[in-house]
Amino acid sequence: MTEQEQPQIYLISPPQPDEGFGETLASILDARPIACFRLALAENDEDLVLRAADALREICHARDVPIVIERHTLLVERLGLDGVHLPDASVKLRDLRKDLGEDAIIGAFCGTTRHTGMTAAEAGADYVSFGPVSAGVLGDGNIAPLDLFEWWSEMIEVPVVAEGGITVEMVEKLAPITDFLAVGGEIWRQDDPLKALADLLAPLGGAAV
Repeated sequence: MTEQEQPQIYLISPPQPDEGFGETLASILDARPIACFRLALAENDEDLVLRAADALREICHARDVPIVIERHTLLVERLGLDGVHLPDASVKLRDLRKDLGEDAIIGAFCGTTRHTGMTAAEAGADYVSFGPVSAGVLGDGNIAPLDLFEWWSEMIEVPVVAEGGITVEMVEKLAPITDFLAVGGEIWRQDDPLKALADLLAPLGGAAV
């Protein structure tokens, strides 16, 4: 696999990080090149979200890793974050771009449909994500097929992210046709997340970025 085929790694937080998560995140960012970190908390308690974002922003920015927050668009500027990830691509992206400015990262999850991705890209998304890429017990059973990523990579300039159900097999298949692999629950459920990430990305070899 050539260097040009290497996707970058996009790390997603667990929905409920434990007290030691900051140290775990720092160890991963120190060990491997990570392109972006998404704070994706299930918690809606404002104080908890603010504290987590403050602490993890410092860890990310100290290592020149951009941090985006899921859903909470009003916290981007307030907390000095780099942008927002929208789990619903139907949000008015053009208005959000005006509010956050051109430098903010705005990403949109677009499920499994090409049309949704194209609409988000045309509205100004910096990246679109499709997924899940493999079947699981949750969700409606729909998956984002490989030919969606292949078509997007060939036809659309806006970067594409694969997320949800990333496996070693899917890493190998997606590597040549996606810009980013988003990894989260796949490693946080393991006793050693750093080793789990290394094992998951083994098909990329030592040049994984």
